[in-house]
Amino acid sequence: MKIEILGTGCSKCKALEEATSKAVARIGGFHEIVKVEDMIEIMNYQIMSTPALVVDGEVKSAGKLLSVDDIVKILSK
Repeated sequence: MKIEILGTGCSKCKALEEATSKAVARIGGFHEIVKVEDMIEIMNYQIMSTPALVVDGEVKSAGKLLSVDDIVKILSK
């Protein structure tokens, strides 16, 4: 599973990246986490605000900081 964190490096973006890492550790298995900070790449996802969570190319959340439990639920589907 490829997980992308879209954001320019703000505190919420960093917090989402940390929460995602914790969620991946909780569910186990191999999951690639990629931080995307390039605005052109972020705009390709057609989101209006960051941070955003993308799983296997599909935007799952944008504009809010998810909890570890929220991310676990998203990744478990």
